[in-house]
Amino acid sequence: MGAVISRVEEDGLGAEMGLEPGDELLAIDGEKPRDVVHYRYLMAGETVELHVRKKDADTIWVVEVEKDYDTSLGVEFSTPIFDGVKTCTNRCVFCFVDQMPPGLRSSLYLKDDDYRLSFLHGNFVTLSNLTDENLTLIKRMRLSPLYVSVHATDPVVRQRLMRGKKTGDILGQLQFLVDAGIEVHTQVVLCPGLNDGAVLQRTLDDLATLWPGVRSVGVVPVGLTRYRRGLYPVEPVTPRVAKKTLEMVRRRQAGFKEILGSRFVFLGDEFFLFLGEALPSWDAYEGFPQLENGIGLARRIMDEFQALEPNLPRRLAVARRATVVTGRAGEAVLRPLVRRLNQVQGLSVELRVVPNHFFGPTVTVTGLLTGQDVMDTLLLARSGGKKSLGRVLIPAVMLQDERVFLDNITVEELASRIGEPVEVVAATAASLVEAVLGGPGGLGDETTGGHRRPAQCGQIDPVQPLGSKAGFDHR
Repeated sequence: MGAVISRVEEDGLGAEMGLEPGDELLAIDGEKPRDVVHYRYLMAGETVELHVRKKDADTIWVVEVEKDYDTSLGVEFSTPIFDGVKTCTNRCVFCFVDQMPPGLRSSLYLKDDDYRLSFLHGNFVTLSNLTDENLTLIKRMRLSPLYVSVHATDPVVRQRLMRGKKTGDILGQLQFLVDAGIEVHTQVVLCPGLNDGAVLQRTLDDLATLWPGVRSVGVVPVGLTRYRRGLYPVEPVTPRVAKKTLEMVRRRQAGFKEILGSRFVFLGDEFFLFLGEALPSWDAYEGFPQLENGIGLARRIMDEFQALEPNLPRRLAVARRATVVTGRAGEAVLRPLVRRLNQVQGLSVELRVVPNHFFGPTVTVTGLLTGQDVMDTLLLARSGGKKSLGRVLIPAVMLQDERVFLDNITVEELASRIGEPVEVVAATAASLVEAVLGGPGGLGDETTGGHRRPAQCGQIDPVQPLGSKAGFDHR
């Protein structure tokens, strides 16, 4: 693989040296870069010696470069990881990848468990495949923050959940990171009968002893698809389990707030939406440390829209029609917003809730909808006598590689089949408002935006839905 250059900035140091796309950076001061983070670390000095293999010859350049401190070469690489992505060595009983059907593109079956992607993109990792050398590099390069899937601190329970060889000493690994000055955000995938109840309470209390190094804990419900055959019999989160978990976490939050000055643990939006409970206030999320895990996303969208509402126009000079697409989990959040937008004269907005036939009805997360399910729902709407859907607004979280759904259907294919313009909107209230009103940003310029990282280790691409990270059972 190697550190192969894919782009050279015109006015950068690399261009001045004569670097070209296809060249490979072999070493910096005699040390082979492992990834883009390591590259930046090695390039920090004012004088560096580079070894470069040219793309069109066996020639290897050895160049001594004098530069300003912390100035890079002004190049991009074909991949952020040069020595291969570290993959998961566990066989977690709840792994979403194991619950996917065959036939999807190969990248969706990759179980990444790489601490560098945790630092770069916020991916949750288990730490179970780390070597002493990896830990030394994390400390040396100050890779902070990191995002760690804990699931349980009881070593026996964690091993039972993850079924890996090196899963037991999670508290020791976290202590090492905290002592090294690394900030850590953790998560628990809640599996009824396995790591809920007293096990969860112990996990929270154990992690709290590492505050403030361990900065937060996110608790999210396990997700189960219709393809879960021949796997460990994991039970879904029921209303009873959800209610008991919500009550216990609220008690622990109160205690942590008094002792630590922070609520410390935060529940996934799914618990509140599933139970019809009011979402916590904006302040209760304490800066939204687990937002990329979908925790607090519903509150953020609702409050952002409330702040925008006074500036909505009373009427539009030119009538506009739009259709907003969401999964079932996003409906409760988006329905009031759409209702308010329809009070603008000349504006007609319809919310289309797409059932997930591909993964099954219990998977309600917007980010796990396929292009085919979206297409079928929209075609059904057209067949019902509706003359036009208007501009169809697709949340960016549905898309992989910017404009491709999970099942390889492209945005352009969808638009062609339904005969309507399709635009991509970021998962923010501002982007939604700008899109339906035809303003700049959001959907107006067909940018994706809002695309980031996976909620858990060993699961598919970074997806947060418009309105809520997930419905009950996507994890």
